[in-house]
Amino acid sequence: MAEQMTFDLPVKTALGRDDFFVSRINALAVQMLENWPAWPNHKLALIGPKGAGKTHLVQVWATDTGATVLPARDLPDADIPALIDAPIAIEDIRDIATDMPAQEALFHLHNLAQAHGTPLLLTADIAPNHWGLTLPDLQSRMTATTITTLPAPDDALLAAVLVKLFADRQITVQPDLIAYLLKRMDRSFDAAGQLVATLDKAALSKGKPITRKLAAWVLDNSP
Repeated sequence: MAEQMTFDLPVKTALGRDDFFVSRINALAVQMLENWPAWPNHKLALIGPKGAGKTHLVQVWATDTGATVLPARDLPDADIPALIDAPIAIEDIRDIATDMPAQEALFHLHNLAQAHGTPLLLTADIAPNHWGLTLPDLQSRMTATTITTLPAPDDALLAAVLVKLFADRQITVQPDLIAYLLKRMDRSFDAAGQLVATLDKAALSKGKPITRKLAAWVLDNSP
């Protein structure tokens, strides 16, 4: 069968509380975010690898608290004093390791949030003492931040993530396919996202459903 033309259609990502799978390995991080009024010094760093669910968990927290969510790289253009009227989440702090204007804006935001008791949630892939921020006063304040970690997934969590990634693309798959993928894929959230995207594209291109046979072909032909 000739391959069909495919289109990069937008994917609807589900980011609600009911879409976040809580397992034994991420339960502590979920509990820490739910207990935000008790954060030491009103701040917390959420640490985890790319694709671990940080953005999803941040969105859940923002919905619960009315927080503003902002990428760290956008801080230079933000109205910093206006942000402290509600809880704040700043994502991907390591993106500004060499961006002095953004670091200065975060330093100002941090100090204002501390003065007003405004909850501040920060995200990154590694712990604050390794962020490499070049503004010493900011780095010291970040290093003093309490952290909670989203660790590498176990089978139950990775299976749930795969099901969710397929569901985001309006694809329903059989449990035996999930079990098959778990045994053969790279064990990371980022790899899960790439695999689901590749399977979806291959299925559309070949005009076939996503089966174990197609999955085997994709896995055998992936770089």
